[in-house]
Amino acid sequence: MQSLTVALLLGSAAAFVAPQTSGPSSVAVNGAKEDLVALAEANTDYLGAGLGFWDPLGASKLDFFGLETAGRLPEGATIGYLRHAEIKHGRVAMAAFVGY
Repeated sequence: MQSLTVALLLGSAAAFVAPQTSGPSSVAVNGAKEDLVALAEANTDYLGAGLGFWDPLGASKLDFFGLETAGRLPEGATIGYLRHAEIKHGRVAMAAFVGY
């Protein structure tokens, strides 16, 4: 009975310990621009095949607040941020359309 009590106490104590992390989390964003180019070139419809990778505003070269060049963010993090923002705003627009 005592061993069961000790096991239950030790097992529940692990829930109050913070998880061990090894520095900042590394997000797989290296090669983000190459992924955009490959996705555009893989488009086989009429417009996509003739156009290829088209970035008239230069959004794939943006560096918000200079954090990538300062080394505080990995290369391609701005592209990931823009993808995240596009998905979020699209979901908000869909929810607004249905009147939520």
